[in-house]
Amino acid sequence: MYAQRPEKRGAVVERSPVAVVIVTYQSEQVIGGCLDSLPDDVKVIVVDNASTDGTVAAATRPGVEIVRSPVNGGYAAGVNLGIKAAEGHDVLILNADIRLHPGAVESLRAADRPIVAPKLVDENGALSLSLRRKPTAPGALAEALIGGGRAGAIGLGETVTDTKAYQGAHHADWATGCAWLVKREVIEQHGLLDERYFLYSEETEYMLRAGGVWFEPRAVVTHIGGEVSTNARLWSMLTSNKVRLHRELHGRFAAAFMWLAMVVNEGLRARSPKHRTALKGLFSMRRWPEEVASEGPSYLCFSAQDWWYHNRAHSDFQLLRRVAKHRKVLLVNSIGLRMPSPGKSTQFLRRILRKAASVAKLVRRPIEDTPNFYVMTPAPLPFYGKPWLRKLNSVLVRTQVKAVCFFLRMGTPVVVATIPTAWDVVEPMKTKGLIFNRSDRHSAFPEADQGTIAALENQLLSNSDTVLYVSRALQEEESKLTGTRAHFLDHGVDVDHFTRRTELPADIASVPGPRIGFFGSLDDYLVDFDLIEKVAQEFPEASVVLIGDATCSMERYAKYPNVHWLDFRSYDQIPGYGSGFDVALMPWLDNDWIKHANPIKMKEYLALGLAVVSTDFPEVERYGDVIRIAKGEADFIDQIRLTLKDGGLKTPAERRAAVLTSSWDSRARELMQIAEDR
Repeated sequence: MYAQRPEKRGAVVERSPVAVVIVTYQSEQVIGGCLDSLPDDVKVIVVDNASTDGTVAAATRPGVEIVRSPVNGGYAAGVNLGIKAAEGHDVLILNADIRLHPGAVESLRAADRPIVAPKLVDENGALSLSLRRKPTAPGALAEALIGGGRAGAIGLGETVTDTKAYQGAHHADWATGCAWLVKREVIEQHGLLDERYFLYSEETEYMLRAGGVWFEPRAVVTHIGGEVSTNARLWSMLTSNKVRLHRELHGRFAAAFMWLAMVVNEGLRARSPKHRTALKGLFSMRRWPEEVASEGPSYLCFSAQDWWYHNRAHSDFQLLRRVAKHRKVLLVNSIGLRMPSPGKSTQFLRRILRKAASVAKLVRRPIEDTPNFYVMTPAPLPFYGKPWLRKLNSVLVRTQVKAVCFFLRMGTPVVVATIPTAWDVVEPMKTKGLIFNRSDRHSAFPEADQGTIAALENQLLSNSDTVLYVSRALQEEESKLTGTRAHFLDHGVDVDHFTRRTELPADIASVPGPRIGFFGSLDDYLVDFDLIEKVAQEFPEASVVLIGDATCSMERYAKYPNVHWLDFRSYDQIPGYGSGFDVALMPWLDNDWIKHANPIKMKEYLALGLAVVSTDFPEVERYGDVIRIAKGEADFIDQIRLTLKDGGLKTPAERRAAVLTSSWDSRARELMQIAEDR
């Protein structure tokens, strides 16, 4: 379905086609009627959230694309999968119990507004009150005390109850999210839905984020609905998510008043089972709802890092610990790219000793609330230059890993290899699928036997069922070899963890401002230490704060009183330290490694709302509206100076919003979908 709209000066621009996205969960009884009501000239995508009934069979029709999620990650997660599958399209989001009236899609599109909501009627044709005002604690309290209808009539309640408001087209704060059309440019500007809500309030947050909706009464749809009014669990989730939304929009103090209003509302109506359930839920509510568990294969991951001594922000740690919410996971700590040696490796004795300590930990469950997540360190012989030593090492490591898999009853696992030296180990193993997590070009690592590692990379690239990339540049370079097996899986960020702190750790609080900072590994093959020294020279009135484990000597900075190297800080501590930065730096070297990198700290900086200045590399260009990107050393200094003066591009809230939907949970579900939908 294409239409054209006139632009200024007589130009005509072709509009995006429309795709219908329907999210299902146990929707066998209603999905058929929804599909029957759709026009023939639209793309139809059904996203099933791991239903166990006949939903998928009922939705399997010619022209219907079915996206099967391996887990029920919630309504927003399902919508986001559909939006990704509908790339280049405007998206009409529908519940499975919606029935479109003739001409509804055309009327929605004719409105030509960023987000358009139709007129809702029930099965008898009676008007459903679907328009909403922005939620407020006083409004919620008014609804609790005098009822939603009366509160709405005097303009205090959230629901717009005046039937005259449903007779003409107009702007509204938000509308019930069972049917709404979102333009592609809105998605490009505001991103995806926030998946943390699981169910309810996700559409409220998105519509408010995008500036509201346009109500179009000429577009009419029937909404069967009604389950939330009778289902105590759903009503409890709806109530608690109103508090969570208020917390995210206005902070904890304001959320306390919304929570109190919800308690009053549910308490006054506690004779009803659903209100009693909601009241209990308010007193026991977690920060965010939990996902629904489901069954599936176990996962065996060969990591490029070591859980016991590397920064746990690394992508394979973040991804697999979240996969472990749904599946049994064994993470195998790095088996190395080379044996540390004097003269070639930095801190070689320290590296050998810490690896030995890691091996001595055997198999452990390091996360108390994630019992399905196991970590082991096999005893390796990381000599990869000679074929017979490689063979011996692969047999040794494989024997240890298979023994642990047997005792953990993992069956035949999905294997995720992040380090290329895992190829010799996994090649003869029986798997549910082999995924090469191509997070870096390891053959570019300066201390590695680069020829041997490149050969192992090529073996994995050629023989893996799927190759995951975090660098679009690297994916493009290797596209001839990987073809349709390649998938881009962007890094995520723990948005809740990387929330700005008001109280700083004592050591950084004592450092005078303004503070120009960096946190992360201070590796000599990644970080431009000459550039950092130049920053220290150019800004003697500022403090340069470096936080991280250094793989090279930091004595060069001893002559600069404004440089403060605070050494390693744990993942749990990092947000507190980052909150003290006035400018956050990404001072990378210009080399092949960085060209194919996608630093996780980029999203962590933004989640903290920090003003960021970076050297130029391909992946940072995608955040050019919120990160200042320098073209050379002199420009890097100029961009820092400008940022100290004006506070950086956009506001802290806008910088945080740029990564709000980039959760690791979402990335983990995407990984599972790729791995299991084969």
